[in-house]
Amino acid sequence: MSTTASGKNGTWRNWGGNVSARPAREVMPASVEELAAAVRKAAEDGLKVKAVGTGHSFTAIAATDGLLIRPQLLTGIRNIDREAGTVTVEAGTPLKRLNVALAREGLSLTNMGDIMEQTVSGATSTGTHGTGRESGSIAAQIKGLELVTADGSVLVCSEKENPEVFAAARIGLGALGIVTAITFAVEPLFLLTAREEPMPLDRVIAELDELWAENEHFEFYWFPHTGSTNTKRNNRSAGPEQPVGQLTGWFEDEFLSNGVFQVAQLVGRAAPAAIPAIARISSKALSARSYTDIPYKVFTSPRRVRFVEMEYAVPREALAETLRELRTMVDRSGLRVSFPVEVRTAPADDIALSTASGRDSAYVAVHMFRGTPYQAYFTAAERIFTAHEGRPHWGKVHTRDAEYLAGVYPRFGEFTALRDRLDPERLFQNDYLRRVLG
Repeated sequence: MSTTASGKNGTWRNWGGNVSARPAREVMPASVEELAAAVRKAAEDGLKVKAVGTGHSFTAIAATDGLLIRPQLLTGIRNIDREAGTVTVEAGTPLKRLNVALAREGLSLTNMGDIMEQTVSGATSTGTHGTGRESGSIAAQIKGLELVTADGSVLVCSEKENPEVFAAARIGLGALGIVTAITFAVEPLFLLTAREEPMPLDRVIAELDELWAENEHFEFYWFPHTGSTNTKRNNRSAGPEQPVGQLTGWFEDEFLSNGVFQVAQLVGRAAPAAIPAIARISSKALSARSYTDIPYKVFTSPRRVRFVEMEYAVPREALAETLRELRTMVDRSGLRVSFPVEVRTAPADDIALSTASGRDSAYVAVHMFRGTPYQAYFTAAERIFTAHEGRPHWGKVHTRDAEYLAGVYPRFGEFTALRDRLDPERLFQNDYLRRVLG
């Protein structure tokens, strides 16, 4: 499947198909100098500027009617510093290419999300994350970055250089400038053992604290209309490697998770009344399994079934109550929800607009099959999330504005003040940023 989001006659579309835009101009710079020149020219011509990766965000965070910058030519590893344990990559590098290249060098990121189609700059700018007890989002692993600012100059920042920019720009929403390169902390390649097993939701909720404390990476999927979940624990392992067998791998990941899942979604879209029965069958089709492999083969999985998603980070101690309220809401609402709810965690970090900024967080993600009306479900879920001071994922559907966000992010004002300094003319503005940053 092609993951670059684009369309006919100059219309840009995102991966989820729910956002489109018609930029006045598109460029694909082959160097940082070319990108900086394009930014200066756009400013002269009175055009707003946005960079877009693979369009994996469900919000209009990258949409523009001005200049659209595509970073496809800014890819690859610039530098590996084994002594410092860092790797510097060009901003347009897709995560999947980075993961494969690092593995070849005997290196790996410490943690990652479950999709690796995005570019490194798109993933980090929106706060993409996996699940972890000690290790946070992809952005929390950033050690330095290079940014083209509104006046066309190139700013390098780290904890030592321009530290106030570094504190914010790791998750910059595209509001502070165009990221051109990122330096990540990496470590020697290691093995993870994944243990997947079905477990009743009530038991998961009752044992949340232990499950979180006993596993480096714990997550689970709850199937609405059922009391069932599928849990996944990833922990470091001394080996040996025991990858998922080709046949069972194909059966579990392709046939069940993508093939049958796609058919089930289509049936559910055509006949919503069948969804609870389908959910019960889906939740029972998964069996326990265990496998050991290098990190990106354990953390990530292909996503061929297109969907729309909303995800909120709530304080970790509010997770059990949030899940109970979500279950009650689905049971009472008459809604038919065909996609599982995904739950993950992250430790507190020090990035101004990180969804885990300053607090241990739990992520609850609700999904709907692409093309299915999702508003009623998402609106009801969002009401629950916001009652717990939830912070919406920047790249996923939500209705929050600057007023709400300033209340749940203690360092919100620090970010907007930096933006006033770096982009006083709002060259990188669009409708989405106007709503969430004011």
